[in-house]
Amino acid sequence: MGRAADGTKRVDGFFANKVRAFWYLQIAGWIGALGLRVPTALANGQPASYLVPAIISTITGFSLTLIMSVLYHSVIDRRPLITWTASLTVLVTASALYSFIDGWVFQSLRATNTDFSILSIGAFFLDATLLGAWSALYFAINYFLRIEEQADQLIVLEAQATSAQLAMLRYQLNPHFLFNTLNSISTLVLLRQTEPANAMLSRLSAFLRYTLANEPTAQVTLAQEIETLKLYLDIEKMRFEERLRPHFDIDPSVADARVPSLILQPLVENAIKYAVTPKEDGADILVAAQRRDGVLRIEVTDSGPGLNSGDTRPTFAAPNLSTGVGLANIRDRLAQAYGDKQRFTTKSIPGGGFSVTLELPYSAEDSPNQEVRPFA
Repeated sequence: MGRAADGTKRVDGFFANKVRAFWYLQIAGWIGALGLRVPTALANGQPASYLVPAIISTITGFSLTLIMSVLYHSVIDRRPLITWTASLTVLVTASALYSFIDGWVFQSLRATNTDFSILSIGAFFLDATLLGAWSALYFAINYFLRIEEQADQLIVLEAQATSAQLAMLRYQLNPHFLFNTLNSISTLVLLRQTEPANAMLSRLSAFLRYTLANEPTAQVTLAQEIETLKLYLDIEKMRFEERLRPHFDIDPSVADARVPSLILQPLVENAIKYAVTPKEDGADILVAAQRRDGVLRIEVTDSGPGLNSGDTRPTFAAPNLSTGVGLANIRDRLAQAYGDKQRFTTKSIPGGGFSVTLELPYSAEDSPNQEVRPFA
């Protein structure tokens, strides 16, 4: 099996071209039948003149099976009763015609002294066996290829379903963030703070332009994901000013690691909601990434209240009920993208703080590492 340009699986190798494969098998099969028939006859005392009618018989069988293949192809997709009844009729008719031609050829060329009727009846059983084996092989190969094609179609449908689900999860994020930002812009306009409103609108445009350039199911480098996250933080800093204090600790060696697009923004948004918003002095948010034993480990930590004081922050057991997205969304996206090869864990830090950790299979882009600019 191979993979086509669109990512779907396809039959390749010998059966990549069905017409070519048919002709190869057809020619090789009948040459092989002739190669077995002639030496066997000569070993049994037949004269060398037997070679001519044997060749004619092989050409006759070759021609008849070409006609049979056309007839079989026309009934193979019908109901089973029609398919097998028609196929058996074709096989018996072709065998009778084959044996009649064999008997006439051998009798005309005087390759044997046997009576024509006896010769034809004897040839019928041999020819029916030969054509029956050819027919069985024809149907076996065709049904095998059809099963492979159906399996390929199932794989394509499953991939499309997974892609659609990932897209749905990704598209849940943008409207949520967009609602909050537009709400803030509206508030600034009502307060007649036109310059901050215009600046926030410009940054929102840059963020959307950057994120919409990627497909919802696409993967980007960690450097690109961090750049997108910084565009988001530029907007949020206009809302929270000094109360929002982001920090980055990204190992330069993992800058080209592949991660799902917009996987970090909801984590930081969650930290802002539950760590920065409730505290008068705000909170610090640290985004760290490093590679450990072939695993990309990304951690988003905040200095908020954590879960020590009855915080209702969402976890695995309690997803974000207020929005329906957030950490539960990220968990689902990672499960769809990586299956059981990923880990998503949350923990409350003693003394205050909350941490979310992603562990993903490390996969790097085939390009030089991109520099991650420090947050300004």
